[in-house]
Amino acid sequence: MRQQRRKTRIGLVVSDKGDKTVIVAMEWRQRHPLYRKSVRRITRFHAHDEGNNCRVGDQVRIVETRPISKTKRWRVVEVLARGEVPEVKPIEIGAALESVILATTEKATPLVSEAAAMVEPEPETEKEVTGS
Repeated sequence: MRQQRRKTRIGLVVSDKGDKTVIVAMEWRQRHPLYRKSVRRITRFHAHDEGNNCRVGDQVRIVETRPISKTKRWRVVEVLARGEVPEVKPIEIGAALESVILATTEKATPLVSEAAAMVEPEPETEKEVTGS
């Protein structure tokens, strides 16, 4: 009797936006054929998550399964480790960006005024209007 073995992979959940679907990224290394340097490759699998238990950053084990949809051929078996994704409020991001913009403009303002003083404006010339 032939024993069937399903492929299993361990990866990191990079997206959980779909309903009952997660995208799991698996990293592997391959030696470059010409330069003989180790090159990092990332493969992304669409996996079925029946209970919507997985979150971004979780380390999960997925197993090969029958085609569930056009791109889903894997199923989440278990969550190995919960990932910690920091919760950042949009207000905090906006405040950080404002402080960076202010710091940049304060440094750039003296340079802009010096450059404007160095450039002399071109005198305006009157255009001749000729009648035909």
